[in-house]
Amino acid sequence: MAGLEGREQPRGDGGATASRWSPTVEDEHAAKALELFGDPTEGEVPLPSRPESAATARRLVQVVVLRQWGLPAKTTEDAVLLVSELVGNAVRHTGARVFGLRMRHRRGWIRVEVRDPSRGLPCLMPVQELDVSGRGLFLVDKLADRWGVDLLPRGKTTWFEMRVVDR
Repeated sequence: MAGLEGREQPRGDGGATASRWSPTVEDEHAAKALELFGDPTEGEVPLPSRPESAATARRLVQVVVLRQWGLPAKTTEDAVLLVSELVGNAVRHTGARVFGLRMRHRRGWIRVEVRDPSRGLPCLMPVQELDVSGRGLFLVDKLADRWGVDLLPRGKTTWFEMRVVDR
């Protein structure tokens, strides 16, 4: 999606909800992932560019959003789904050996970032009802309040932000 570098994408008006994971029962693997890989709120957490790293990223997002930040289950579900999509793109399309995960929370917002060494920009493709792939950025566009790509000297950071009600 040429021309997106450093620009945010506004949220679409659709109220699409997609959920294939539920944080209602806290996962002890999430806390172990935090111990093993590090805290993505304190600095970028490097993860190997392998499909199984999506599970690690989901667990890290789960433990941070639900336990550390104390945000609702729905927010956690959406953030977990969206980080999975960003990680999937980084693993499938960049040829990288490692990607980085970082999370930030400021009043009223959370931000999740996935950095990889490729400068190739992701494309938001039209999605048809029967498509079996290519829905990742469509979901990000529908569920996140903002998203975008920041080009870096060596790679890019793809990110999304969600409005939250702080407790």
